[in-house]
Amino acid sequence: MNEQIYDDLNLEKVIKAQFGPSLEIDSVIARRFAISRSGYATLFLTSKKQLYLYVASQSKLLFSDVKKIVSRIGLRADVYLPPKGRPHYFDEIGQQKFREVFPGRGHVSEIDVAYYRTLAPYNPALILVGEVKDGHVYCYDADASGGWRPVATFSYRRIRTS
Repeated sequence: MNEQIYDDLNLEKVIKAQFGPSLEIDSVIARRFAISRSGYATLFLTSKKQLYLYVASQSKLLFSDVKKIVSRIGLRADVYLPPKGRPHYFDEIGQQKFREVFPGRGHVSEIDVAYYRTLAPYNPALILVGEVKDGHVYCYDADASGGWRPVATFSYRRIRTS
């Protein structure tokens, strides 16, 4: 039990250092479950009853990879939090990658950059979850049919208020 408390405190410190918001972990739904052969995720509720997913991997992850992982886990993301101090991180990287491919383009629209935003490196990742799709949270399992198996049962839907 003490190890879990220390893990929670350590996760709070990592999130504060890398993403900025000071989150207080109230309960952990699924701790360090596999999302790939070298990656793991932790799904937790804060004291304000917001559901967050923290994703980390030893290998390189792109924004598109994280989006796919969130979907395969069985979640619907509300907000992908950018690194601390860079609120327009995904747009900056998208613009940069777009300029590398098309250096002579003058006016660049949001639609032009949409694909290139997904090429931004995003490891570790912090996601504010909007919904658990079917009441199950899935983890990666190479032996399971389809490669994913349920790791936890949890119902959640975020209701936005003003």
